Amino acid sequence: MKSKSKFAGMLVLLLMFALSACSGGGPSGDSSTGSPSSPQPGQEGSGETGKKAPVTIEFMGHGNPNEKKIFEKLIASFEDKYPHVTVKYTSVPPGEYSQKMTTLISSGKVPDVFYVGGPEFYRFAEAGTLLNIQSYLDQTTLFNPDNVWKEALDRYRFDGSKVGAGDLYGLPKDVGPWAFVYNKDLFDEAGVPYPSATAGEWTWEDMLEAAQKLTVDRNGDGKPEQYGVGAYALESAVWANGGEYIDYETGTVKVNEPEFYEAMQFVADLSLKHKVSPNQEAEQAMNAYTRFVDGSLAMFAMGPWDQPAFWELPFEWDIAAWPASPNTGQTATWLGSMGFAVSAKSKHPQEAFDLAAFLSLDEQGQRENYQLGQAVPNLIDMAEGEFLQMEQGPKTRQVFLDIIEDYGRPDVIAFSKDTQWMDLFNQNASKVWNGDMSAKDFTAEIHQQMQDLYDKGNK
Repeated sequence: MKSKSKFAGMLVLLLMFALSACSGGGPSGDSSTGSPSSPQPGQEGSGETGKKAPVTIEFMGHGNPNEKKIFEKLIASFEDKYPHVTVKYTSVPPGEYSQKMTTLISSGKVPDVFYVGGPEFYRFAEAGTLLNIQSYLDQTTLFNPDNVWKEALDRYRFDGSKVGAGDLYGLPKDVGPWAFVYNKDLFDEAGVPYPSATAGEWTWEDMLEAAQKLTVDRNGDGKPEQYGVGAYALESAVWANGGEYIDYETGTVKVNEPEFYEAMQFVADLSLKHKVSPNQEAEQAMNAYTRFVDGSLAMFAMGPWDQPAFWELPFEWDIAAWPASPNTGQTATWLGSMGFAVSAKSKHPQEAFDLAAFLSLDEQGQRENYQLGQAVPNLIDMAEGEFLQMEQGPKTRQVFLDIIEDYGRPDVIAFSKDTQWMDLFNQNASKVWNGDMSAKDFTAEIHQQMQDLYDKGNK
C-alpha cells in the first residue's frame, strides 16, 4: 500500500487501508454466526500427528519489486515450517490490484489469501468475500492477542454494521506509521538544529523557519535547486489543527470549518507564499520522493517500508515527530495498514489461515519481516525490544512506535465503503495548490457536493 510520490498535502491514502470483513466464516455470508457448513478450525490440514496430504494454496498481493522479494523469502520460510503446503504467490502492480481482485471475485476465482485494505474491507464485508477467522484465532497458540497492536487488529474487525468492532476477518500485514524524515547532512551544512522526535516540541513555525534556511536557489532564477520540505501531509496539518474531514459517527463532512481550511492554507502556502516546497509544476518535473533520495530535499515523509531504499542513501537521515500546530500544540499523522484476508470459499481454510497468521503474527516471520525492512513488527514485545535496537536507521525509530501508540490515526477513507466524496476533494484540490482559490473559498464551494456524495454512497 505505498505511494512515495504524493503532491504536497494530498496524502490521503490512497492505498491502503483498513479492510474489515464479511461473510461470517462461510460462503453463505452470515456475518454473525457463520454457516453450519462452514469449514471449522482443525477440520483440514491441522492434525498434529501423521503425514499431512499435500496442499496448494494461492496468495495474491501487490507491491514494488523489493516487497515481492521480501515476500518470496517469507513464503519460503513458511513452506519450510509447513512442508505439506505449497504457496502459489502472485504479485501484481499496486495500481492494478483492485481491478484484478474485482475480476477474480466476479469469476469465483478468489485467491485463498489476499491483501485487503481501505474501503474494500467494508465492501468485502457486505459481499461475503472474507472468512470469519475468529474461531481459528481462538484456538491457535501462535500468539498472545495482548502482544499485538490493538490499533492494527481493530482495523480488521467487523460486527455486521461497522468496522472496528466484532470478530476478526483479517490480520494486519503491517501497521504503517507515516513519519517525518529529514536529511541530517543538509541540516548540518546549514547549521540548523534537527527536528524534535518528541511530539509537540517542534511546531509549524519551527518547521517553516528551518525550511527557509534549507531552501537554496543557487543561480537566482527563482527555481530552487534544493527545497526545505516536500509533500507535506494535509491530514497531518488538519488533524494537528483540530480539524476533521468527516465525523463518521454522524456522517457529517467538516471541510468547511476553520480548523480545516486554515490548515489547508498553511500547506498550500509552503509553496505559494513561502517558496520552501516544490509547487505542482516542480513536483511534476521531479517528485518529492526523488528529490529526497537524491539529496535535494531536506524534509519529507516515509513509512517503514521505505527503509531498505533509505539504507542505501549516501547521506545521513533520521525521523522526527510531525510538526505541531501552534494553535493546538498537537501533533498528528496517519497510521496506515494493509491486511491479510482468507477467502470465505477457500477449499483449504486451515492452511490459508496458517499462511496469513505466519505472515502477520509468527515470531519467525515477524523477525524476518522487520530485518528485511518491510514493517514495524506486529508483535509489541518485538517492536519495543529488538526492533528498536537495530543498527540501521532511523536512529530515533521510537518515533514509529509513538505514532502507533499516541498520535497516529487511520487514514481518512478507512471507514468509508464508497470514496467518491474524497475523490471529488482530491480531484479539485489543485485549485488551492495552484493558488486559483483560497482554501476557505474552495472548501465552502465543495463542502455540500462532498456531503451529497457521502450520503449517497455510505448511508
